[in-house]
Amino acid sequence: MAEIRAIVLLSGGLDSSTVLAEAANQGRTCHALSFRYGQRHQFELEAASEIAERFDVREHKTLDIDLRAFGASALTDEIEVPKDSLDEESGEIPITYVPARNTIFLSFALAYAEVREAQEIWLGVNAIDYSGYPDCRPEYIKAFEDLARLATRYGVEGGGIDVVTPLIDLDKGRIVERAIELNVPLE
Repeated sequence: MAEIRAIVLLSGGLDSSTVLAEAANQGRTCHALSFRYGQRHQFELEAASEIAERFDVREHKTLDIDLRAFGASALTDEIEVPKDSLDEESGEIPITYVPARNTIFLSFALAYAEVREAQEIWLGVNAIDYSGYPDCRPEYIKAFEDLARLATRYGVEGGGIDVVTPLIDLDKGRIVERAIELNVPLE
């Protein structure tokens, strides 16, 4: 079987760690990509390094980009993070939404995929996320795949880079179950 290379967006949180474990479990050769983007906490990036090592990624890069310059999110600005959960039925974009974050991250992952000749980008979006975050919805993922086919050498030459979202239909309970099945260290 031919090697399938994957770029895995790895924050170090539950979702992305489970996605990395799933990609490794499916035999992918994984390259992990993390971002120091001005988020108010760093513990997830420390966890990302440990998770990358645990699942034997070929290469783990952490890039610095400063999304604090734009503000407007409780994750990057001096806005209080709400203590209650996201109201999935409201249809409102939550204050924890970082403007265009997944588009930015996926764009970097796309460049990395071209350089590493990866066929896939793995992303930990899920059913809870796409209820409130516009860049986590299935139609957004499909549109980004279409963009990747138009905007890359690989795409123009007849290939494509798939965005793999194995958690997209799962709630947090099922993600935790899958993480346990894959031996993701939840601590």
